[in-house]
Amino acid sequence: MTPNYRGLAALACVFWFAGAAWAQDQALPPADPNPTGLDLLGTVQKFGEPEGISTTLAVFFLLTILTLAPAFLVMTTSFTRIIVVFGFLRQAMATQQSPPNQVLIGLALFITFFIMAPTYKEVNERALQPYIRGEFADLAEATNAALGPIRDFMFKQIRNERDLALFVEIAKMERPKTRDDIPFTVLAPAYMISELRIAFQIGFVIYIPFLIIDMVVASTLMAMGMMMLPPVFVSLPFKIILFVLVDGWYLLVRSLVQSFG
Repeated sequence: MTPNYRGLAALACVFWFAGAAWAQDQALPPADPNPTGLDLLGTVQKFGEPEGISTTLAVFFLLTILTLAPAFLVMTTSFTRIIVVFGFLRQAMATQQSPPNQVLIGLALFITFFIMAPTYKEVNERALQPYIRGEFADLAEATNAALGPIRDFMFKQIRNERDLALFVEIAKMERPKTRDDIPFTVLAPAYMISELRIAFQIGFVIYIPFLIIDMVVASTLMAMGMMMLPPVFVSLPFKIILFVLVDGWYLLVRSLVQSFG
């Protein structure tokens, strides 16, 4: 049977016209040029205004402060002295990378938290909690209140006034009459120098017994004619056993904590 092509074509035209008419009745609404509801052009123009620039600078300064916060916390606490002393101990014992850096830094951090706990407790009581309760007019006033206990701790640890006098002279300031006249920018580097001086003094004391062991071992090896054997290979076990017998970690940590008293 011959297919009726004319009938099929007519039927297809009928369906096509019907679909076009239905699509015209169900026309979609016009596309929204800003479907997200964000005025990008207005936002860009807003950043060019003074208010937008000040907001951008505030965000920039906030990110800068967050970046420098670890250094601020490290250099204004007891961490510097502790980690430098631990470094001297490892060099004096010649144990290479044992204990590893992660262990020494972790131990130094926990000791730092223990030493700084009273200071930060005072910061919380004098600055953080009152600021949360809205007792301060602005953040600057709360920051000054928080710096009070930290400044007291730093002043207490500066054993030599020459450190403060050095930076006061470099800053070309007038002779301060009280501690409140010394800005934090002068106090912080003076405290760092003081901490390094004390850490080096403790490191010198730590070196003495291990140096004696090295000298005894080297002299013994030379007397025995064992010139090719490195003395450090022989002295290292004696250093370790000496440190263990005298309970070195107990003595060292106790002395470090008491040095901040």
